[in-house]
Amino acid sequence: MEKTNDLKETLLALETQVWDALVQGDGDADGALLSEDFIGVYPDGFAGKDAHTGQLDRGATVAEYRLSEVQVRATGANCGLLIYRAEYLRIGKKDWEVMLVSSLWEKRDGAWVNSFSQDTPLTGDAVP
Repeated sequence: MEKTNDLKETLLALETQVWDALVQGDGDADGALLSEDFIGVYPDGFAGKDAHTGQLDRGATVAEYRLSEVQVRATGANCGLLIYRAEYLRIGKKDWEVMLVSSLWEKRDGAWVNSFSQDTPLTGDAVP
């Protein structure tokens, strides 16, 4: 198992590549980082790998982004959960959005892949 700091650096670098693919509109780069059984839990519902990469069919979706408050949890010998705050500006929008992200990365056949992600918009509303 990787040390926590090493795991954090590894997973953050990979997660950054996913965000860079959104900025570059590169569905191939995005898809290379996702497992075939990837599932995303988003404000508009569930999405598989095809939906995640398909959002880039018409090009970039994000103009700029910043990741902060990064945490990691080793969840197994070849698995880690990256948790962070994402601030981003969508293409064609003027207002930045903020969400909290949990992203599960697994080492499969010697390569890290993202198998699960949950994006929660930061609204400031209290939990009931």
